[in-house]
Amino acid sequence: MADTLQYNFTIKSKIHDYSVEFIDDVKATLNKELQKGDFIIIDNKVKFNYPEWFEEVLTNYSYIAIDASELQKSYQEVEPVINSLIERGFRKNHRLIAVGGGITQDVTAFIASILYRGVQWYFFPTTLLAQGDSCIGSKTSINFGKFKNQVGGFYPPNKIYVEPKFLNSLSHKELQSGLGEMAHYFVVSGEQDFERYKSDYEQALTDKKVLGGLIARSLEIKKSYIEIDEYDKNERQVFNYGHSFGHAIESLTNYNIPHGIAISFGMDMSNFVSMKKGYITSDVRENSRALFEKIWNGYSDKVKVLDVDKFIDALSKDKKNKGLLLGLILNKGYGKVFKDFTENDVKFRTWVEEYFTNELN
Repeated sequence: MADTLQYNFTIKSKIHDYSVEFIDDVKATLNKELQKGDFIIIDNKVKFNYPEWFEEVLTNYSYIAIDASELQKSYQEVEPVINSLIERGFRKNHRLIAVGGGITQDVTAFIASILYRGVQWYFFPTTLLAQGDSCIGSKTSINFGKFKNQVGGFYPPNKIYVEPKFLNSLSHKELQSGLGEMAHYFVVSGEQDFERYKSDYEQALTDKKVLGGLIARSLEIKKSYIEIDEYDKNERQVFNYGHSFGHAIESLTNYNIPHGIAISFGMDMSNFVSMKKGYITSDVRENSRALFEKIWNGYSDKVKVLDVDKFIDALSKDKKNKGLLLGLILNKGYGKVFKDFTENDVKFRTWVEEYFTNELN
């Protein structure tokens, strides 16, 4: 897999350019990179799973271990981390080193963006979702109450180190979730990329070489958009495809459905609404759904029982909305994903009710 993923590159950013480097020795890279005063923020699960990589490093350098759950992404949980950093001597000229998945990334990036009006931070992504998606793009956010990613900004890391061997320890569910999140890039890119992804999906669950190719292509697609629209004002908004619906599913299930799996439901709901509005045919929707059903396998019973009114209320809080209009990312075909403002009316409620009642059996 390491041979496949020698895909080092630099992201152009209005804040500061940053590089992505694929590595094959985490311990050596940390020992080379770390400086006096730096603090490592590490997911407890990663710390436990890889003592051979981290035990010596964490003995020699300061660190804070966190339980990387959605509950950690809140003011209440971030505050004691900031307090610990200040009390233990972390200063503006020091750096934060994040080791973990997307939640560890969000917590570290959020703190780095506000502490001392901004400090440097580096990222070692350990999950498929983080390696194939969230590690690039500059976004940082935490949750506000039950509403996901409502508080934050844009603050990219100074460097990203990707170690593919982290993926060897992921469960089937974690691989499903990561691949589910990555899928939207291939829909946005076009039919050729989507059909490649659809063809490779099942093999990627067990073949790290195939998975590596999808990771590289996912980052390549995302890079081409974020360098044009870093602040998510125009072109980049298509990457929210599936996310309005997916975030509502996550919040109403108390995040018991993994993020990428929730997004696979969200993409199908987006296509369902697109079909209802006449943007795509049922054939296009069913071709995509054949893949999404594989991704969400085992989770539909948890979604079809959601309360329609609570679901629509969660959608109404989405940051992409404009006044009373729902800012949904819909689909006119592969490579033709776009932002559509939809009335939050009786007709829309009927569509949501129909989806939960008839489409998840």
